Amino acid sequence: MLEPMSAKPDKAVLNKETVPKLIAKNAAILKAFGIDTAKVEIESILCHLLEVNRLNLYLYGDKMIDKNIIERLEQIVARRSTRYPLQMILQEYWFFGRKFFVNDDVMVPAPETELLCEGALTYLKSNKVKSPRILDIGTGSGVIAITLASEYAVGEILAIDISRSSLNVARKNANTFNMNGKIEFRESNLLDAVQKSEKFDLIISNPPYVAETDYKALAPEVHADPKIAITSGEDGLDAIRVILEKAPNFLANRGRIMFEIGYDQAERITDITEKDSRYNSISILKDLNNFDRIAILTCVD
Repeated sequence: MLEPMSAKPDKAVLNKETVPKLIAKNAAILKAFGIDTAKVEIESILCHLLEVNRLNLYLYGDKMIDKNIIERLEQIVARRSTRYPLQMILQEYWFFGRKFFVNDDVMVPAPETELLCEGALTYLKSNKVKSPRILDIGTGSGVIAITLASEYAVGEILAIDISRSSLNVARKNANTFNMNGKIEFRESNLLDAVQKSEKFDLIISNPPYVAETDYKALAPEVHADPKIAITSGEDGLDAIRVILEKAPNFLANRGRIMFEIGYDQAERITDITEKDSRYNSISILKDLNNFDRIAILTCVD
């Protein structure tokens, strides 16, 4: 894909440009369409096309880039200019240091979801849970289940989702990371397909939690995600209410329930749990922007 400069360039090296010039020119295009992370995104596109990391990208210096790469870059930039998510264009998303396959059948994970995984891993490791049984509700592309299975080498995970198409994506990712034998994927509307006899040390979820009335105001990129993975009733709490109602029935002694929440939902969720005698405690973790983001609950043993 990349050739050294020669004194007499042939037809194959005509109309080429350097990496810095390509980044500057194309970042300006995306910036004009309201994309604040334009420079980072152009770097990501070039890393994808040239199959290098960001450090090695800049080591190309003044070497010239093949016109076929430039044409593909221009095509991607043109589509990204419509505010279609870059992750879906490239069909890849980096999460917890791993590259996952994504498409329009699944929601592109938000960076805040890594905080959810960090909280789960902290609980498992600090409490020395030897062979945990984990339930991932609404697994989507499988990033949570696969991350926990990869970072915590022992245990079993049941990953459920209402969408068969999403489960196909999750299985594809699990196969990439050799996790199919450790994770069971099951089609289920929330917890409907979980058996009464199944008990879990950790129940985790990134559920839909956006209110219907707030949906139109979301960034154009979010509208490319399946709406079923984003919205949940008039106040955004429909799915969370089901989880709060049913999850204790499947929780093992001294287990934890963890899920992502909207920035303004902590008080209402706390009110629900305080009225339910099965709950023992609730704590809220904030994200890097100091917004309430993760709810962690314990139940009476």
